[in-house]
Amino acid sequence: MNEPWLSADAIAVYLGVTKETIYTWIAERSMPAHKVGRLWKFQTSEVDAWVRSDGAAISDVDDGSGRP
Repeated sequence: MNEPWLSADAIAVYLGVTKETIYTWIAERSMPAHKVGRLWKFQTSEVDAWVRSDGAAISDVDDGSGRP
């Protein structure tokens, strides 16, 4: 059976994050997403694999706070 394509709203709900976080992950963390016209579409199997490979993990970026 074919896996359905999910919208940015639907994948955000699926992962329990905001849609803004999804767009940030696409731009900065290579979240697997496919552009269909003006819309981003996602397959849960690709996103699940990306999450499991630590794609959504908090990075060690210096936030300027002086804390590690």
